Amino acid sequence: MVESRRGPLKSAVPSNVVSPVRRCSRTACGRPAVATLTYVYADSTAVLGPLATYAEPHCYDLCAEHSERLTAPRGWEVVRLLDGSAPAQPSGDDLEALANAVREAARPQERAAGAGGGSRAADPMEVARRGHLRVLRSPDN
Repeated sequence: MVESRRGPLKSAVPSNVVSPVRRCSRTACGRPAVATLTYVYADSTAVLGPLATYAEPHCYDLCAEHSERLTAPRGWEVVRLLDGSAPAQPSGDDLEALANAVREAARPQERAAGAGGGSRAADPMEVARRGHLRVLRSPDN
């Protein structure tokens, strides 16, 4: 640390111009950054992932608009890593599983009437049932 006649010089000067929020690296874009772009030159790949923990010199922070419109040079591949905080879009399998679960839940009377106590015979450990919960007998008894 350099000393002057007035005392030690501080390395950080407080300023109202500099924001603690990281901004988009694109020229003339002042929006907050939401993603980090990294180039892997050996694989001809551009990797776009969640905002890095801290700014690195060879990475580029991008706002939401610029990260959505990102294109790579011809012959390069863009790999987009999903952000864990972003809600995932449901797939057809997810929706089908949900529909099957709703159908199954809508038929509790049919199951109870059809089983008629036969469920206890099928599972000797089950003593009682209340909704989706079961009371089980101890294996020692």
